[in-house]
Amino acid sequence: MNPQKIAILTDTCADIPAELAAQHQIFTLPLTISFGEEHFRDGVDITPAQVYRRMAEELPKTSLPSGETILGLFAQMREQGYEKVLAILFSSGLSGTYQAVKLMGEGFPGLEVAAFDTRSGSLGTGLTVLEAARFVEEGRTWNEICALIPRLIANTTVFFCVDTLEYLQKGGRIGKITAIAGTMLQIKPIISFTPAGELISVAKVRGRAQSIERVTQLAADCYQAGRRCNIATAHGDAPEDGAKAAKLLRQKVPAYQRHFEGIVDCTLGSHTGPHLIGAGIQLLDDDM
Repeated sequence: MNPQKIAILTDTCADIPAELAAQHQIFTLPLTISFGEEHFRDGVDITPAQVYRRMAEELPKTSLPSGETILGLFAQMREQGYEKVLAILFSSGLSGTYQAVKLMGEGFPGLEVAAFDTRSGSLGTGLTVLEAARFVEEGRTWNEICALIPRLIANTTVFFCVDTLEYLQKGGRIGKITAIAGTMLQIKPIISFTPAGELISVAKVRGRAQSIERVTQLAADCYQAGRRCNIATAHGDAPEDGAKAAKLLRQKVPAYQRHFEGIVDCTLGSHTGPHLIGAGIQLLDDDM
C-alpha cells in the first residue's frame, strides 16, 4: 500500500541484499570502487569477495555515485509514477553521497525529495531503510514518516570487529607501528560510528572468538528491557563467523522483532579489509 507514491532511495553501503530491496521496492545507488584506472559500481560490477581478493595486491579507492547516476535514478522514479522520495544514505562523515543526493534532489522537477544522513553505514543504514519501507507499506503519511526517520537514526547503534589492522593502517587511519604491534598480539579492534558519523575505535580484544563475542555483547548492551527492537548482523566474506554472530545476538536479545542479515559492502570493506563482522540494534518507540 503506497497511496502517496513514496519511493525509497538508499546506497549500496546499506548492505541490503538485492532480493530484499526488490521485495520492498527500494532503489539503490551504487558507490564507485576503483583499482587504478579500473572503475566498478559497488555490488553491480564487482562483489565484496572480489574486492577482498584484489586488496592483497592493491588498495582500492572509493568515491560517491556520479551526478549522472543520481539524476538517472530520480528520472526512473518519476517515470514509474513516484512523487516523493525518502533518501536514506551512508554517513556524511565518510562519503559525500548524502550531500550530492540532497543537492540534486532539491532541484529535480516532479519529485519532492527528503534526504536523511544516517551518520552510520552497513547495518545502521540498512535497519533504518527497512523500517522506512515498512512505514510506507503501512500507509503512513509523508509528514509522519519524515518525522520518524530521524528518531530511527538516533535509536540505531552498530558495532564492527575488524579481523586485521593492516588495511586501517594502509588507509592512514592508524599508524604502522600500532598495526604491527596489534597484529603480533592478535588485537582485534571494535569500531563504531561517532555522533558525526565517523569511524571510532570503542574497544580492543585479543583473538577472533573473543571479538565476535564482544561485538555482539556491545550491541546487546544497548537493549532496553520492555522496548521493541530490531537486530542486525553482517559479515565481510566470512559466512561461518557471520552465522556465529547472528546466533549469539539472537540469544542475547531474544525479544527482537526482526533480524536483518547482510553482507558488508565493497565500500566499507575497502577501508577495513576482509572478514569484518557487524552487529547492531535499533530500538523502536511505541508509535513506530
